[in-house]
Amino acid sequence: MPVRLIIVDDHPVVRDGLRGIFETDGFEVVGEAADGAEALAVALRTGPDVVLLDLRMPGTSGAELIRRLRGQCPGTHVLVLTTFGDDADVVPAIEEGATGYLLKDTPRAELRQAVLAAARGETVLSPAVAGVLTRRAHAPEQRTLSPRELEVLGLIARGATNREVARRLFVTEATVKTHLLHVFAKLEVKDRAAAVAAAYDRGLLKPA
Repeated sequence: MPVRLIIVDDHPVVRDGLRGIFETDGFEVVGEAADGAEALAVALRTGPDVVLLDLRMPGTSGAELIRRLRGQCPGTHVLVLTTFGDDADVVPAIEEGATGYLLKDTPRAELRQAVLAAARGETVLSPAVAGVLTRRAHAPEQRTLSPRELEVLGLIARGATNREVARRLFVTEATVKTHLLHVFAKLEVKDRAAAVAAAYDRGLLKPA
């Protein structure tokens, strides 16, 4: 059985070029679309195996369209084909359930193989996109302060002692010290003054 796909791109010339690539044995282009709303309608009508999707189009964002396709067409796999390969584009698309993510400089033979793989549910990533995800996976965890830790640090920044913070927040001094130890660890500092300075530097606290 041929792989049934639809091509989604807001540029007619690009759609024509992609259709030419897939007008061969093993594939059947069952529809085209120029924006997100049209893509969803065509997918619901035709039930393709694969949606070959550009990310940046008029109307619905690429990530939102992927979410809707995955929700309303559960048997359909989404293969992103775009010119944008930075974190802001890659990560939302993958998180919303894209089966693969390729850049438009992918050779046609590799693109055909990628669509076949996507139809089988296999993950397909261009080397550049795989690099983005690898760097993100190995990036240091972003440590954020809890609302109570920010509250404690804000009072400290205004000159309050541990006892005064405890009285203001209706907690014990030991609790305040525990919050501060967590703050020191998260901000990688050793004392109150350094914690306050780091919080201002990172925008966690705003000048009064």
